[in-house]
Amino acid sequence: MKRLLRASTVQSLLAWIIAGYIEVLIATVRWRFDNRQAADLAMASPGGLIALFWHGRIAQGMACRPLLAQKPRRVMISLSRDGQFIALAARRLGIPPLRGSAASGGDTLAKGGASAFRQALAVLRAGGVMILTPDGPRGPREVLPPGPAQMARAAGCPVFLMSLAARPALALDSWDKARVPLPFARGQVVLDGPLWVAPDAGEAAIEAARADWQQRMNAGQERAEALLAGVSA
Repeated sequence: MKRLLRASTVQSLLAWIIAGYIEVLIATVRWRFDNRQAADLAMASPGGLIALFWHGRIAQGMACRPLLAQKPRRVMISLSRDGQFIALAARRLGIPPLRGSAASGGDTLAKGGASAFRQALAVLRAGGVMILTPDGPRGPREVLPPGPAQMARAAGCPVFLMSLAARPALALDSWDKARVPLPFARGQVVLDGPLWVAPDAGEAAIEAARADWQQRMNAGQERAEALLAGVSA
């Protein structure tokens, strides 16, 4: 079965199905935003920015594509064969992928990470949005590695944390506890930012940013779920 799923024709079909379903979500999910003004100002600026959300919220994140307006955007997706159809789907959705990921512990020299990191910096310096799911592709779930803070330091750009929730949604039995909204669902996005890392930040400052952002993302996720429960009541 795994060999079948990794066949190029099957992956192309999966990408077509996923992209089509996300387009339906884009057209039908009713989103509410918390702290959107700051994000809109950043989207309207000529500078680049980094957007982070957890791997289990990929479907919601892709369905929020209109938030990116017309700003150039790229998404980092692992070099694994399992990431191939996700990369194809992202391309169909108008979010070209950069292939690469950090190994366990945030080692950017593994799994194509060094090349992807350099390409991401080029995107950011050209004024684009770099979209990252920092706990992917294999976890640990909702644990933030140092890579995003290192990227923000190197690029000198702001970071926005995105916490997303939608109801009704399918809860998948996957390592990341992924949730896939159903058409016409209600959605809630909590945005936190802009957050910055000083260009001269040392490893202690990078670790402090990493820990702070992880806590903020998890707190934001709780807030998104709570706000959504209030909307749905």
